[in-house]
Amino acid sequence: MKTVRLTAAQALVRWLTAQYTTDGVAGGRVTTLQTEERVFAGVFGIFGHGNVVALAEALEPVQDELPTWRGHNEQSMALAGVAYAKAMLRRRIMVATSSVGPGSTNMVTAAAVAHANRLPLLLISGDSFQHRLVDPVLQQVEHFADPTITVSDTFKPVTRYWDRITRPEQLLSSLPQALATMLDPADCGPAYLGLPQDIAAEAYDFPEVFFEPRVHHIRRHGPDPREIAQAAQAIRSAQRPVIISGGGVHYSGAVDTLTRIAEERGIPITETVAGKATVFADHPNFAGPIGVTGSTSANAIAEDADVVIAVGTRLQDFTTGSWSLFRDPDMTLVSVNVGRFDATKHRAVSVVGDAEVSLTALDEALGEYRAPAACLERTAEVRQEWYGYLDRLSTADTDVPTYAQVVRAVNDLCDPDDYQVAAAGGLPGELNMGWHAKSVHSFDCEYGYSCMGYEVAGAWGAKMAVGDDADVICWVGDGSWMMMNSDIYAQVFTGHKVITILCDNGGFAVINRLQTNTGGEEFNNLLRTARHEKLFRVDFAAHAAAMGANAEKVGSVEEFRAAFTRAKEAAESTVIVIEVDEYAWTEGGTWWEVGIPEVSQRDAVRVARAEQDAERKHQRRGV
Repeated sequence: MKTVRLTAAQALVRWLTAQYTTDGVAGGRVTTLQTEERVFAGVFGIFGHGNVVALAEALEPVQDELPTWRGHNEQSMALAGVAYAKAMLRRRIMVATSSVGPGSTNMVTAAAVAHANRLPLLLISGDSFQHRLVDPVLQQVEHFADPTITVSDTFKPVTRYWDRITRPEQLLSSLPQALATMLDPADCGPAYLGLPQDIAAEAYDFPEVFFEPRVHHIRRHGPDPREIAQAAQAIRSAQRPVIISGGGVHYSGAVDTLTRIAEERGIPITETVAGKATVFADHPNFAGPIGVTGSTSANAIAEDADVVIAVGTRLQDFTTGSWSLFRDPDMTLVSVNVGRFDATKHRAVSVVGDAEVSLTALDEALGEYRAPAACLERTAEVRQEWYGYLDRLSTADTDVPTYAQVVRAVNDLCDPDDYQVAAAGGLPGELNMGWHAKSVHSFDCEYGYSCMGYEVAGAWGAKMAVGDDADVICWVGDGSWMMMNSDIYAQVFTGHKVITILCDNGGFAVINRLQTNTGGEEFNNLLRTARHEKLFRVDFAAHAAAMGANAEKVGSVEEFRAAFTRAKEAAESTVIVIEVDEYAWTEGGTWWEVGIPEVSQRDAVRVARAEQDAERKHQRRGV
C-alpha cells in the first residue's frame, strides 16, 4: 500500500478537500448538481497557539480548494457556519477552527445552536499537549482529579460527534465517522475534533487511498410500511385534520409533495418557525404560523384539530404552546420525522423516515380520503381575519414606528428571492406572524436555541450560501447588536453584501414584556429600568459606519422605505437604524409556560400564577 507522510493537521486538511457531493440547492429547493462540489465549502478561522502553527500551515496552501475566512469572534464565525449550512439545506458544511482555551470555549454556544437546530458544522480547536511535559500551558484549565479533562470536553453535551485526536492515525477512522454523522438526516448536527498541539504537528505514513476523492449523498431513510399503515388509518378518521410543516420538510426537499397532498386532500397547513416559507401567504390551504409566536388563525385550526400531522418538526414548546394548544382531548398526533427521537414524542403515531419518501408512501396509503370541505372554509375565514388584523397594524397612525410597520415595509419592497435572517428577541415573533414569504426556503429565524448574536454573523454565512442572486436581509435588535456585531466588519472586509435592519427599542423590550405580563415590575431589561448613572442611546449608525458599512438612522417608516431602497441599490453592506416602540407588539400566539413564582408579595404575580395553573390543565400529558 502506497503511503504519504503528513502531519495530522496536513492529513486532516487534505482529506477535507477530497470529499464531494452532487446534492445541492437551487431556488430554495433540494436539487441534484450537474457537477460535483466539495462537501466542505470553507473554513472560518481565528488562529492562536494550538492551531496557528500546524493547522494554519496546512490550510494556507489550499486556499483555492478550501478558502479560509478570518473571523473576529470565535462564537460568531461558528454561527456563520451554522447559518451557511441552513441556507444550503444541510447539503454543504463549513469548518470553524480556534485556538486552545477561550477561543475553543467561545465556540460552545455555536455548537449548541447547531445541535438544537440539527445542523452540520465541523468544529476543530486546539487542545493541550498529550505528552503533558510542559503542563500547564497558557490558557490550559487544569482539572485536579482528572488530567485527561480539558476544555474540549465542554463540547460533549452539544455535539453529535466528539473526538480528541491523540494519535495521527486516529484520523483514519474518526474523520469518516464525523462526516457520516453530519450528513445523516437522522443524526445531523455538529461534529467536534480536539487537536492537541503536539499531535497536530506529529507525522504519520497515511495510506494514499485515504485521500482519494469520494462523492457523498444524503441518505433518504424509508419508513416502515406498518407505521405508514397505522398513520394512514389515523388520518383517514380525521374530520378536522391539520398539518404542521417543520424545518425537516425543507431539508428533505418535501415542500412540493407536502403541498400537493394538502391541496388534493383539503388539509390546512400551518408552519413552525423553522418550517416557515413552505407555502405562500395566499395559498388556500395556508392557515398561518403556529404556536406562541404564531397567528390566531393557525392556532384556532390547531385548537379544534382531531388529527395533527406533524412533519419534520421536533415539536418545541413554542410550536405546541407548551403542549396546551391542542384542545381536543381525543386528538391523535401523527409524527413524520427522520429522527426516531423526534418522531416518538408525546404518544405519537410515529413514522420514522425521510419526509419526502414518507409523505409519498402515506399519500398512497390514504386512498380516496379527503377532509370535509368545512376544514378549508374555516381556514379561509380565520386567515382573512388574521390578515385584516395585520393590515390594520401596519397602516396604523402611530407616534413611533412599530415592528409591524417595519416588517410590512420590507415585505413590500424586497425581491421574492431575498433571504431573511433573524434570531432572538422580539423580532422572531414579529417576523413569524407578520412576514409573508415570497419564495420557498427564504427565511432563517434561529429559534431552536434562540441565540442572541446569531443575526449579524448568520447573515454573513447565509450570504456566502445565497450568493449574488438575492439579497440577505438581517433583522437585529439593539440588545443582540450590543452582544455581537463585529461581523459587520467581516461582511465588508470579505465583500459579502448584507442589508441589516437594526430596530432599537431601548433594551431587552420583549423580555420586559414577559416580565410585566407575568406580574413582575419592570426591572433590568429596558435601559432606563436598569441601574445606571448616564442614560443614553448608542449611535448605532456611527458604530456600523466605523466598521465600513453604509449606515444611516431614520425616524419614520417613510424615511425607512427610502433608505431600504437605497440599500437594495448599493453594492456594499448597509445598516439601517430605526427606533421602534418598546411597547407595541403584534398580538397573536398562544399560552406559554414559564416559571411564575408560586409565592410572591405582588398581587399581579399571584394573579399570573393562578392563570398559569388554570392553563396547565389543558396540557397534553406526554412522555
